[in-house]
Amino acid sequence: MTATPTARPGLLIGVLAFAGIAASITQTMITPLIALLPGIFDTSSANTAWIVTATLLAAAVAVPIAGRLGDLFGKKRMILISTLPLILGAIVCALAPTVEIMIAGRALQGLGMGMVPLAIALLRDGVPRERLSSAIATVSATLGIGGAVGLPVAAAVIEFADWRALFWGSAVVTALTALAILRVAPNSPAGARGQRFDGLGAAGLAVGLVGLLLAISKGSEWGWASPLTLGLLALAVVALLLWGAWELRTKDPLVDLRTTARPRVLLTNIASIFVGFGMYASMLVLPQVLQLPSSTGYGLGQSILQAGLWMAPAGIMMLLLSPVGGRLTDARGPKFTLVLGATIIAAGYGVALLGMGSTWGILATGLVINSGVAFAYGAMPALIMGAVPQSETAAANGFNALMRSLGTTIGAAVIGVVLSQMTTPFGAVAVPSEAGFRVALILGAGIAVTAAVLAAVIPAPKPVERAVAIEAEPERVSA
Repeated sequence: MTATPTARPGLLIGVLAFAGIAASITQTMITPLIALLPGIFDTSSANTAWIVTATLLAAAVAVPIAGRLGDLFGKKRMILISTLPLILGAIVCALAPTVEIMIAGRALQGLGMGMVPLAIALLRDGVPRERLSSAIATVSATLGIGGAVGLPVAAAVIEFADWRALFWGSAVVTALTALAILRVAPNSPAGARGQRFDGLGAAGLAVGLVGLLLAISKGSEWGWASPLTLGLLALAVVALLLWGAWELRTKDPLVDLRTTARPRVLLTNIASIFVGFGMYASMLVLPQVLQLPSSTGYGLGQSILQAGLWMAPAGIMMLLLSPVGGRLTDARGPKFTLVLGATIIAAGYGVALLGMGSTWGILATGLVINSGVAFAYGAMPALIMGAVPQSETAAANGFNALMRSLGTTIGAAVIGVVLSQMTTPFGAVAVPSEAGFRVALILGAGIAVTAAVLAAVIPAPKPVERAVAIEAEPERVSA
């Protein structure tokens, strides 16, 4: 059974894009607060770091599970359910008297992050095929748009109002998003009728992901050779191997690994890891260069608010270019768009190496890199949805979103190690050196080139398979 496209596809696209921006702002709005949290809660930086880590871990577990539940019980229903922990988590954070309660609130917000891949999957049910590629690109790009816009907005709130207003505002925006989705989104049918939810598979994946992401994100703090880090990595390997064996045996798996192993899906997911890394490297480097004191000789001496404003146009560029990427996908296919996007990201790092000595150079860098991200982030869901059955659309999108998240986590860890090892004294503290930033930028460029190469070898669908797929599933995006 397939859904009938809505009579107001433009309104649906706008509402789902707004939902994506609201969700991604939830992730990034904490950034300007990080340095202030130890003072706010009278605790150590190590303790407040869990406020960020809790969101990361909860989102990694929730995204693939929410996708599968969307296939089983309807995508609109699961999007609405996903707004509940986002709202509740925001309220908990706004009222949090201690760091432990703040961590719990941020973990709740992480549980709602499955909303974005669900929204992308819902487009397949509610948007006519001729508008689907642009719609996917627009909603997918909101992950970056929200991040770029959220930073200056959060910085402005913190500078001119109480920081708790951030979370009250987040709760209100998410509630409005839920109301809009309730009124506008179509009641998409469950695509995997008669199947059961794989609870054991969900638990196994959760254990494996938590172990892996904790080891990656905390390895530099705990020591990469520490018993805790190595133990978590070992736990992750064992849990994920057992999970994979179970998924191949069970009748109704959480993630259909046979579908995931198809070359088009597998290579797209691997490329997604590298694109996530390539995008996030710039997000770690550029704000630091902007905010370091000019007396270092290479810092640009901007406040948090000023740095956010210099970065914001990059998010606007993503919003403007994402429909262009969709039209390019229609004309040349999502593989071409992904290769082009990754190549542009690599070129953006070249701009950074030449222009990191000025605010205008940083602005140009953000514009170029986010232009590539707009193309790449729109192409990856299009490739995935063009290669999986409609009954697995949400789960496959959730898994792809997980791969992108894994890429950003690895990127944060690797760039963090580079910048922590290549430092220079500044007063009583050590700050990342100019050479460290340049190495990080070169690394980002190399990762982006690798993503482009991986995308270039994604196989095209066979003509017979393509014809059968289009006949059986008319909503499928052009591949």
